[in-house]
Amino acid sequence: MCGATTGGVALDGVDVAKETVIQGVVSRDDAPLAGAYVRLLDSTGEFTAEVPTSTTGQFRFFAAPGEWTVRTLAPGAEPVNRSVVASRGAINTVDVTVV
Repeated sequence: MCGATTGGVALDGVDVAKETVIQGVVSRDDAPLAGAYVRLLDSTGEFTAEVPTSTTGQFRFFAAPGEWTVRTLAPGAEPVNRSVVASRGAINTVDVTVV
């Protein structure tokens, strides 16, 4: 595995071999969406964490390996849920488009 990303969030300073990374980009109308909120819910649906998207629509969580739900909340849009089975040593990418 090389350290290069393919249009995703940069991983500078992250030792992916030791971390469980869930990250992605939120977009609307084919453009990155800043100011949305992304929540991380555990396998039972319990709230674990929340981060705002960056100016380029990016978000990142460090979590335990396992089943997670990424819930995206954006002004003027219905919430969007995406399931992910995250594993250590991999870049677990969840890109979200809101309408």
